[in-house]
Amino acid sequence: MIIEVWSDYVCPFCYIGKRRLEHALKQLGLEKKSEVVFKAFQLDPNTPVASDQSLVDGLASKFKVTKQEAENMMNNIKEQAKTVNLHYQVDRMKTSNTLDAHRLAKFAEKQNVEKEVTEHLMHGYFAEGERIDTEEVLVAIATSAGLDAKKTKDMLHSDAFEGEVKKDIEEAQEIGVQGVPFFVINRKYAISGAQPTEAFVEAFEKIAEEEEMTKPKLQVLGTDDGACDI
Repeated sequence: MIIEVWSDYVCPFCYIGKRRLEHALKQLGLEKKSEVVFKAFQLDPNTPVASDQSLVDGLASKFKVTKQEAENMMNNIKEQAKTVNLHYQVDRMKTSNTLDAHRLAKFAEKQNVEKEVTEHLMHGYFAEGERIDTEEVLVAIATSAGLDAKKTKDMLHSDAFEGEVKKDIEEAQEIGVQGVPFFVINRKYAISGAQPTEAFVEAFEKIAEEEEMTKPKLQVLGTDDGACDI
């Protein structure tokens, strides 16, 4: 089973959805029978690099709500994160441009450590409040996954893998992705949003039953339970 996951490193539902997916695969004993491939997506490619704007202020501006309403929104998501043992440091999060983080993940893919880098990027941003659009943090994440620091810096100082990132985003647009996380299974089925673990389990069981059938186009098996919109 090949599971492609479109996500962004500053999308709080994406980390929750990642954990719920992992729990579902483990529950069904599909961890070693599945290949999870992470695809790049940017909720706001125009976000300034190394901005001092807090995530809460950024959400308030984006959704035209008060700061208190944005705080309530993030506190609700924070409680959802706790259900999968993730502890979000909302007060420490800053709005971040994720292009270089996605480029780093593509670089890591060439060294077969993209899963480690993806986990470190999400953990760093949500659990540690790290600035994942700064060279210092990205190089530290890279080296913690076994990548060479100098080669990582050289990559970040170039435009390497930018084309691959844009290709993922264009593909998302082609298949109609409006929010992330968005999961595509075997290029036949889709699950939208950070569905509950039980919903993933049910969907995978259904896919196992129907896999031999020909599906002419994507079937969305879940409605948006939690997703970050463009």
